[in-house]
Amino acid sequence: MDLKLAVLIDGDNIPSAYVKEMLEEIAKYGNPTIKRIYGDWTKPHLAKWKTILLENAITPIQQYGYTTGKNATDSAMIIDAMDILYSEKVNGFCLVSSDSDFTRLATRLREAGMMVFGLGEKKTPDPFIVACDKFIYIEILKQRNKTDDKEISKEELQKSDVDKITPKVIKLISATIADLADDDGWAFMGDVGNLLQKKQPNFDSRNYGFQKLTPLISSIDKFEVEQRENQKGKFRLIYTRNKD
Repeated sequence: MDLKLAVLIDGDNIPSAYVKEMLEEIAKYGNPTIKRIYGDWTKPHLAKWKTILLENAITPIQQYGYTTGKNATDSAMIIDAMDILYSEKVNGFCLVSSDSDFTRLATRLREAGMMVFGLGEKKTPDPFIVACDKFIYIEILKQRNKTDDKEISKEELQKSDVDKITPKVIKLISATIADLADDDGWAFMGDVGNLLQKKQPNFDSRNYGFQKLTPLISSIDKFEVEQRENQKGKFRLIYTRNKD
């Protein structure tokens, strides 16, 4: 059964250009039954949001900035999140912001048994990222469906706006495979992906130019990938192991 999600957007902190891709991404994880965006709608910098809100059935929440230098939007969003939590109408939250001020909120929601997804720009501070079950960089959502993984050359990857596969990333994948490996060193790819997500909530193959984990791992010569027949279904099972 799909999660019922409350989507809470920090309008002061997220570009309106990403909203379509964000909502498509969120729909992969559950049903967004509540969609709200917070900001001072008397301010001209939020004008771009107005048409988008109608098109995507997002409810704007007005919050005046009463004091210079204080972010009243954050407070309103946090108060609403707690009200929604106690209403028991949802079982997950999507917090859309690049602001570390929502770190404690994400932690509190998870303590209450909620699944918490974070979406924000790559400038998002680490404390907020690790407080979420999963964190998605909105920049990678614009890159989706531009081309198939198999058609991306190494030269194209180097030119595109993606992160490099560093030794630190390779070490993380290698250690995760080792944690799950059987006596022959093989680990089920689905389990590898799940554990990577738990270890590092912002781990996403799309950060490195790949739509899925299997093509990412296949592109690194330190790992082997093997497909096996699935006796219970038509799709093959994919396993991986460290070469060394």
